[in-house]
Amino acid sequence: MDDPIGNPAAPVPTPLDALQVMASSDVMLTPTLRHVEMYTMRGLLTLLWHEPPAEVAVQPGALVLCGGAMGGLLGPGDALYHRLGEQWSRRGVPVLRVSYRKPNDLDLCCVDLAAAVQLAIGGAGADKVVLMGHSFGGAIAVRVGVGLNEMVAGIATFATQSAGCEVAGGLSETPLLLFHGERDEILPIEASEMVCLIAGTGELVRLPGDGHLLAKSDEIIWDRLEEWLPPLVLRP
Repeated sequence: MDDPIGNPAAPVPTPLDALQVMASSDVMLTPTLRHVEMYTMRGLLTLLWHEPPAEVAVQPGALVLCGGAMGGLLGPGDALYHRLGEQWSRRGVPVLRVSYRKPNDLDLCCVDLAAAVQLAIGGAGADKVVLMGHSFGGAIAVRVGVGLNEMVAGIATFATQSAGCEVAGGLSETPLLLFHGERDEILPIEASEMVCLIAGTGELVRLPGDGHLLAKSDEIIWDRLEEWLPPLVLRP
């Protein structure tokens, strides 16, 4: 669209533009697992990218997963993110795991996750993504889910903080699923309750006896995700 005096409008910058990538490198660790590194002036962004096997039809959805305030790629519980990557990619759903440039920097981490969404849609062929975040990453997932609402099919959080989720009311009708341990020693379950209150929606799965890392609830979390994810990422 031109401006009122007829000059072409400047292109809208994308999350990948905001990264200002100086160089990137990637290698296939296995036939379906790609390791990607993007070098920027603000740090190194690393992705583990689970690609569907060549013989499997690619589905319309993708999963984009992020860690907590210290970063990391494995997620809560017994390496939940690795399990999601291995099993859902075999069903035709690309899965990207994000290692932040600067963990605990809210703004930079949001750009990192948004850039991974752009890659999932532009590079992996997804129509929409489901975002997942643990602890601090729950706030990142919520914020990016609001900012990229039309690209996001759903959001799942694990022991999320409420700080940073003040914008959750902007999720509109985006499905929101929250898991939280009732004995969380770092972030009380009231944090997830507050996010639901702000969003005006969401399902909170309470995990009795579990703490911040959700180490005791792998199968409860997995079983609920197995019910919740298919309508969001698979063809009917």
